[in-house]
Amino acid sequence: MSDTPTPAGGASPEHDVAILGSGIAGSMLAAVLARNGVKVLLLDAAAHPRFAIGESTIPYTLVCLRTIAERYDVPEIKTLATFTNATKVLGPRFGVKKHFGFLLHHEGQDQDPREVNQFGTPGLLHEASHLYRQDTDAYMYHVALKYGAVARQNFRVADVDFDDAGVTLSTAEGEEYRAKYVVDASGYRSPLAEKFNLREDPCRFSHHSRSIWNHMAGVRPTDDLFDRAPEDTPPSPWYQGTVHHLFERGWFWVIGFDNHPASRNPLCSVGLTLDPRKYPKSADMTPEEEFYHHAARFPDIARQFEGARPVRSWVSTDRLQYSSKQCAGDRWFLLSHAAGFLDPLYSRGLSNTAEAINSLTWRLLDAVKDGDFSRERFDYVDRLQQGLFDYNDSLVNASFISFSDYDLWTAVYRIWSWGANAGTYRLSEGLFKYYKDGRDQHFKDLEKAPHLGLYWPDHDGFKGLYDSLIEECLAYEAGKVTAREAADTVYDQLQSANFVPKHFGFAERDLRFMIPNAKVMAKTARWLHTEADPVVKRMMTGNAREAVKAKLKGRRIF
Repeated sequence: MSDTPTPAGGASPEHDVAILGSGIAGSMLAAVLARNGVKVLLLDAAAHPRFAIGESTIPYTLVCLRTIAERYDVPEIKTLATFTNATKVLGPRFGVKKHFGFLLHHEGQDQDPREVNQFGTPGLLHEASHLYRQDTDAYMYHVALKYGAVARQNFRVADVDFDDAGVTLSTAEGEEYRAKYVVDASGYRSPLAEKFNLREDPCRFSHHSRSIWNHMAGVRPTDDLFDRAPEDTPPSPWYQGTVHHLFERGWFWVIGFDNHPASRNPLCSVGLTLDPRKYPKSADMTPEEEFYHHAARFPDIARQFEGARPVRSWVSTDRLQYSSKQCAGDRWFLLSHAAGFLDPLYSRGLSNTAEAINSLTWRLLDAVKDGDFSRERFDYVDRLQQGLFDYNDSLVNASFISFSDYDLWTAVYRIWSWGANAGTYRLSEGLFKYYKDGRDQHFKDLEKAPHLGLYWPDHDGFKGLYDSLIEECLAYEAGKVTAREAADTVYDQLQSANFVPKHFGFAERDLRFMIPNAKVMAKTARWLHTEADPVVKRMMTGNAREAVKAKLKGRRIF
């Protein structure tokens, strides 16, 4: 789909907003803007369908997607918010995700069943999936077209020029388009980042990692690797979640699309992420050879990939991390991966993207109405994205530090898991209020938070706990404390904090599997009514109440 190029040189723009990049970020933004009357131009240097990673969803992502769908009246986005809907609308090519699974490995040794963790996504509240991105991205692209976005694929932007009237986007061959505003959602090779020299050199992030990945057929299910006693077997099969094989300064991911009986997708997403300071890139091995070289260091990981067949060329990166000085300027914005990137650990990419789109969209709608496209209008979204990058950086960096000691790792894991849950409950509260009266102000009120980018951004107690965790991990890395001392400090704070739920597993040091049964839920409910921080009591009981109401009506809450 295309239109006739308009003259440049300061001519009145034919389009309100031009979006560079038609991946899931650019296409979703294009869809919500076009649905609300904005004249959208969607440009991409490539074409759909195409390979992409970032396949694991988390409850926070799902609530963000549902919020965008409801707030901006784009019901098609709900398709991506549940496994059932994605399978029904797009076909049985998606994996089910019932949990986050973590297994710590030591070189040359069998995996120790005492060094595992599983955190279940609560099925009553959220139904997560492994997204087959070539399908989801193409789906959102076509949703954008349905609502009227004008699109050009295989259109490589060579230059972006700004004037008082708008923006001119041109190819090397001289083809041009005009718009009032441009959002760059193109990724690392962002034309705007290059034009304005926005990349920070060196990158400001503390974390260092590089990655190797592919899609494979014939990956052995994780559960088939072990023959373990019932007490060492998790409540949900390992392979029915996102599997993280951890080791010192690195981890493998296993994201199955073939992990349930109804699947018609034989593939599994696999990847390896390494700290290049400990594991420099080898000039003597191909990416595939290097992948298997590291898998061979750990007997159980080696068995999982034995006989698996790659279906694409292997991708091998240099350092993944990059950052930008700013995300917003007069008449432009860098969205998501055009602005920066950290690491796939914790599946934050799509979550951060959806959160930024939610806050950016209403500001763009207002800007189109009144013609004010100044940087100041989008300052909040700039600060939000930078905060998301920075908090994710400190968390992932602390995690890589902790992988050398299981006890310290579990402390990081528990603060991450509770923070992510608390943030999800908080966002859900805004959505529940919106359901009742349709007032957009509920979503705007959620932006009033002092710690932008932290999953639970308006709770000072959690901010203090998080900061202490990061401080202890850095002290351990520097040799100032032992891993045990660092873990003891964090666990003392976890157990004494009235804003961290008890019995559930967020504060219980030896609990490996956090998928609570009815007895545990009853104990946590008593704690909520007798000891909990009032904010935590309100959030957890409110979400539980809505979940029960939804179940009685025969539907899921999201």
